[in-house]
Amino acid sequence: ALTGAQLNAIIDDRPPAIAKLTRAVLARMRARLPGSVEMVYDKKNSLVIGFCPAERASSAVNSIATYSKWINLFFFEGDSLPDPEGLLQGTGTMVRSIRLTDADQLDRPAVRALMAAALKRANPPLDQTAKRKTLLKQSTRQS
Repeated sequence: ALTGAQLNAIIDDRPPAIAKLTRAVLARMRARLPGSVEMVYDKKNSLVIGFCPAERASSAVNSIATYSKWINLFFFEGDSLPDPEGLLQGTGTMVRSIRLTDADQLDRPAVRALMAAALKRANPPLDQTAKRKTLLKQSTRQS
């Protein structure tokens, strides 16, 4: 398992503005998806954290990925989620995303509704009373 300090070190490797945004988004994601298994992928140009009900990346409810100036919030059944405001971007067969430049965007009613719809489809269901687990699945850093 990855400790909070280890994850903070990975986040600190990002440019300061993105590190700050990542912390704010991560705090809101954790509040919204308690009990998740967090799958962390520390890649050269982005940090990806999947929020899963089990230790399988394929079960992800949502994930976030950092880029140089924003974070994408990914939905894995995005092609079939109700999206009346047309927030979801992308044309893949399943995955859609929302670009976040401010963590407050996660509090928009339409974003909350999309996240709630994704959570309802979680397979297996997310046990929101479970203890959060953070796992490093991939890292490009030298040990």
